[in-house]
Amino acid sequence: MPARIYKPAKTAMQSGTANVQRWVLEFAPEEARFKDPLMGWTGSGDMNSQVRLRFDTEKAAIAYAEKHGIPYTLAEPKRRKRNIRPGGYGDNFAYKRREAWSH
Repeated sequence: MPARIYKPAKTAMQSGTANVQRWVLEFAPEEARFKDPLMGWTGSGDMNSQVRLRFDTEKAAIAYAEKHGIPYTLAEPKRRKRNIRPGGYGDNFAYKRREAWSH
């Protein structure tokens, strides 16, 4: 059961970076999902697909995988550049503003 170690990206609904500082170890699915004929729910007999372990550092996640003999692949995070714009939204409400604010 191979695993993937990665640092998750923030979702489109997040403006901050609160839940993206931790590293995640997820197991790859061992069997395909199936559709329940009666209810139409999607199911699987693979219990490891429900496991998602979170670690504070990359080294801690790698150490856990190696200690328990779990083969893993490491996905390095892509670094984002800062998006700080001069004259952004906050300047609409600045005290130094000379002209009237309108939509």
